Amino acid sequence: MAGHRWSVVTVTYNSADTLRRCWHDEAKPYEWIVVDNASSDDSATVAKELGAQVIRLPENVGFSRANNVGLRQAAGDYLLFANPDLEIHPSGFDVLAGHLDMHGGLAAPQLLSSDGVAQPNGRGFPYATAKVGNRKVWPLSRLHASYRLTAGPGEALWVAWVMGAAVAARTADFVELGGWNERFFLYYEDHELGLRAWRRGLPVALIGDVRWIHHWGRATNSFRWSRAHTLELQSARTFFGMFPEFLVGLPPASRRHRHAARMIGSPVPPTPAAVPRDPVPAPPRPAAD
Repeated sequence: MAGHRWSVVTVTYNSADTLRRCWHDEAKPYEWIVVDNASSDDSATVAKELGAQVIRLPENVGFSRANNVGLRQAAGDYLLFANPDLEIHPSGFDVLAGHLDMHGGLAAPQLLSSDGVAQPNGRGFPYATAKVGNRKVWPLSRLHASYRLTAGPGEALWVAWVMGAAVAARTADFVELGGWNERFFLYYEDHELGLRAWRRGLPVALIGDVRWIHHWGRATNSFRWSRAHTLELQSARTFFGMFPEFLVGLPPASRRHRHAARMIGSPVPPTPAAVPRDPVPAPPRPAAD
């Protein structure tokens, strides 16, 4: 797959059916690297049949570490980390590249649910109370109403962090940033990545002119306790240990993250190349069987 401008890294774990649903397009004008976390189904075989360069890991090493394995194999100038349940539209790459060439840092498309509703994949500062409010616990849900951010067509916003389902960067910038933090097995790694980018002078943006479907089903949305809840709790403990300002308010987040605090929620200046473009539509939904 030499010569592609973009490398797309996808981490799989028992994702065969999802891959068949979301990555069935034969034409892939990008290098697609699938890192399989020791799936017990045929994820790796399906990915290879769909055109991926597959790296099979002997054990499940987690999301961050597997992404870093893919990062080391990426040959493109630009990089997209994309979940198996994401439907990407390659024409959106030009919009993302235009933004990254002007501003650097991290960028994400505006994600849409399966029925086309915008998902708030851009977020504000991850205060613990905002995390609770995000589960619709009143009055914290009202207090932190600005925590969940979306961008409409023609809009782009600076955000504190973007969901790890779709994260784009120039490859050199991401390598300089240090890749994904392998202290996180699953959950909160995208929070830490965004905050680390801001602190290193690499801004984080949500791009409303790229709108891709994300068939998202979060394992911890259920109140029934599961291994996913345990992993999230472990990652939360690690994250708030690194960033106590979002748990106890000290030191003040606006002091420790001055640049991000000034920018989050404000519009991104448009890139000259992006001004005449129409929004990149979400990929067409396949006809029902």
